[in-house]
Amino acid sequence: MKKLMVLTLCLIMAVSLSAGCSRDTGEPETSGDEPVKLRLAHVVNEKDGFHIAAVKFKELVEEKTDNKVQIEIFPNATLGDERTLLEGMQMGTIDMGVITNGPVANFLPEIAVFELPFLFSSPEEAYAVLDGPIGQELLDKLETVQLKGLAYAERGFRNLTNSKRPVTRPEDIKGLKIRVMENPVYIDTFQALGANAVPMAWTEALTALQQKTIDGQENPVNVIYSFKLSETQKYLSMTRHTYAPAIFVMSLDKFNSLPEDIQTVFTECAQQAAEYERQVNADSEKQQLEEIRAQGMEVVSEMDTTPFKEAVQTVYDKYGAQFSQYLGRIQEQLK
Repeated sequence: MKKLMVLTLCLIMAVSLSAGCSRDTGEPETSGDEPVKLRLAHVVNEKDGFHIAAVKFKELVEEKTDNKVQIEIFPNATLGDERTLLEGMQMGTIDMGVITNGPVANFLPEIAVFELPFLFSSPEEAYAVLDGPIGQELLDKLETVQLKGLAYAERGFRNLTNSKRPVTRPEDIKGLKIRVMENPVYIDTFQALGANAVPMAWTEALTALQQKTIDGQENPVNVIYSFKLSETQKYLSMTRHTYAPAIFVMSLDKFNSLPEDIQTVFTECAQQAAEYERQVNADSEKQQLEEIRAQGMEVVSEMDTTPFKEAVQTVYDKYGAQFSQYLGRIQEQLK
């Protein structure tokens, strides 16, 4: 009996040692030295400012983390339109993106305050608000909808194009079918100007312009240029009716999973990339307008915006109460 017990004990020890050795010689365990790989998506092409901002962010993050974090960029809506990307971030299936402020407002309505028509008269006014306490407060609020706002890049001042006629006054817009973002402020703004506002995703809008099921759209010069809208649009009016931010936005769960020092790198690099993109947009606009004219587009550069501002006063009447927490503070800062 005693010999049997000894033999059994030896057998157990042998099996244990064998198991331990098989772990050492089998598939290696994760060392923790592998880079963190994240996907950054946007819906525009590689000539667009969003892509420029995304590439700069990738370069900065990879440099500052010694490639411990690597960013893969997915342009051209390859992972979905902007609403789909935001929903994916909420669910954790998309890591991050550069997203136009308008679609973000469908998830956090207060952030649409920046979309109010003729709120900002210059880029510098917009930057002062966005990069200040008001802008940061709204970025922080995105956490309530499982998103993490890192910084404001820009879509820029939006201008009107159409295939029907030059627009120099609000009356010229009446009856035009104008694509707008899927955002109530934009819809109400163009309805106030007399247009038939047609909300749709940008990917759908490009097809609609080609098929002439809509007459026009509104976007900054860099978008009009990079998407060659001169091929479908005859007239560009520099209405500068709205300054549209864009946001470096991220899945909150993914952001929280990163070490604190990497989180700091992300917020700092997003701000630096945003400022870089803003400068590129400013430097490029004059040349882009020249090329747009050379492509045959008629550009109305000088416009009296006073009648346009008067026409959209109803938008302020409608949204003044909804945005009261921020609108008054913005207007006070801009005095």
